Amino acid sequence: MSNNEVPKVFYRGENEEFMVVIQSPEDYRRYKKDPSIPLVDVVDSFKVFVTRAGTQGIIDEASRAMLENEFGTKNSDQAIQKILKDGDFQEQKYSYKTEYDSTNDSMGARFPH
Repeated sequence: MSNNEVPKVFYRGENEEFMVVIQSPEDYRRYKKDPSIPLVDVVDSFKVFVTRAGTQGIIDEASRAMLENEFGTKNSDQAIQKILKDGDFQEQKYSYKTEYDSTNDSMGARFPH
């Protein structure tokens, strides 16, 4: 996996969409087959995020109240387990511009007359 790929699992709740960043697709697939694998071997961090405006929108850390309302617990580990179990895997690729493009090709050299 290259540095510009971020594997995530999304879970659509009743009022919010939740997201967990995972270490790799392979680790996630192994966890789906064997949920006894420790979470530390699957997730990138023990944070649950909430997305606004869909999977490509603004991402904030979910509050304890949001976890309580959706998952019936303030414990992020239990919420993460539910997200991993019932969520959908998505690998998002980011492209970063590494060179500058010309922004004034049609104007020429622009010397004072």
